[in-house]
Amino acid sequence: MSDCIGMAVRVRYAPSPTGSPHVGNLRTAIFDWLTARKYGGQFIARLEDTDRDPERYKPEYINEIERSLDWLGIVPDEWWVSGGPYGPYVQSERLELYRTAASAMVDTGKAYPCFCDEERLAELRQANRRGGAATGYDRACRALPETERQRRLEAGEPHTIRLAVPDDEIIEYTDLIYGHVSVHSSTMDDQVILKSNGWPTYHLAVVVDDHAMGITHVIRGEDWMSSLPKQALIYAALGWEQPRWAHIPLTLGPDRKKLSKRHGATRFTEFIDAGYLPEAIFNFLVLLGWSSGSDNVEIMSVEEIVERFTLEGIGRTPAIFDYDKLIWMNSEHLKRCPIERLMHLCLPHLAAAGLCGHELQADEIAYLQQALPLAVERMRLLPDVVDQAGYFLRDPQEPEEKGRNKWLNGEPARARLRASIVACSSMVDDWTALRLEAMVNAVAEGLGIARAPLIHTLRVATSGRTVGPGLFEMLEVLGRTRVIRRLKHAISWVQE
Repeated sequence: MSDCIGMAVRVRYAPSPTGSPHVGNLRTAIFDWLTARKYGGQFIARLEDTDRDPERYKPEYINEIERSLDWLGIVPDEWWVSGGPYGPYVQSERLELYRTAASAMVDTGKAYPCFCDEERLAELRQANRRGGAATGYDRACRALPETERQRRLEAGEPHTIRLAVPDDEIIEYTDLIYGHVSVHSSTMDDQVILKSNGWPTYHLAVVVDDHAMGITHVIRGEDWMSSLPKQALIYAALGWEQPRWAHIPLTLGPDRKKLSKRHGATRFTEFIDAGYLPEAIFNFLVLLGWSSGSDNVEIMSVEEIVERFTLEGIGRTPAIFDYDKLIWMNSEHLKRCPIERLMHLCLPHLAAAGLCGHELQADEIAYLQQALPLAVERMRLLPDVVDQAGYFLRDPQEPEEKGRNKWLNGEPARARLRASIVACSSMVDDWTALRLEAMVNAVAEGLGIARAPLIHTLRVATSGRTVGPGLFEMLEVLGRTRVIRRLKHAISWVQE
């Protein structure tokens, strides 16, 4: 994005509290944030709350928007929470700006008052449908004589303000992703830009706000491209320069249809609550449509992504939201997670399962710091720590049935356990994975058997399961006292 170099870049994320934040919305916010960070600019968030339909507008959605941005680590430089020099950052607090802009457009003939009530507009739509015509407005009030228009305004007759779309004009703009785009004005309707209650519609408000807040680049989803010609006309009507446009391809489900809840989780807070790491979600979402370079690196830190990021790397092909790949990516980021942070993230899950307290003693912390690096190898989400680390914290009550049937069966199993107890009891010092492997080798040789049956028996006896981390590393972490106690108890599990 060479046009960013040397300019004060300002980008914005403009959510509406008419729904819980969608992963697609946060993907756009990430691209905005990256653009600001890459080019030393500002990332602004503005709350677009002019849609007050009680079926859609919910104040609690504002909290979810704030939580999502904070969790991702992309807190805006300016927004309704912290304020800033271009505030207020809530549209419902900026109504006078929109009314002034609409009035200016009426004064120059770029917009006009419309006195048609809902009943007439509904009849017009029905007539258009019956005739197979487009359901747009017929411009009846645009043709009113000026004297008639003034008389009705002075009488206080309710009205909206509509955009006066030119009859025969080519509206052109350049998109940083899609290139040159042109639309003929004959395909456009005279859109309402100010409602009869004095509140703006989206098209007027977004133009006024982006201009007033000095937004240089508008980065948003491809589904907003159809609205751009109307906004371009409003920019022209008010004599303002357009920002640079960048429309990002949509995110699709595995069936190549628009991502929705039928594909799985789509509300962003669902991913937070499911136990994903913010850096994994960030990494995954940014790769939906963006290429990291010729080497196609997939697992990256936020810092690495910032270093590589350019808007030119975004393609035009819709991205597929692959839930399996997201889980894999999260597992990779879990393995990269520093142990202190991993402990902090896992502790609430372990405590909720009754495996430890919410506050740990120094020896408990030290023990968990040894166990988690082994447990994390098989974790996909944070709640998986209960299953993958649980046996480090609590002696297994019963082994897996398949493990008992195969490795804890008959007198040979008892012999393997007894010999291991004797060998472990003699290991007073140097309880290390290396020494434990040598011990297993010696026990197997003494019993005249291969290593494999002994290794599997020891795993089932000490963890209750057939798969897990490396046996010798696991035994080292469990410690001599736990291992001997569990081996003795496992004798009672042996089947005849």
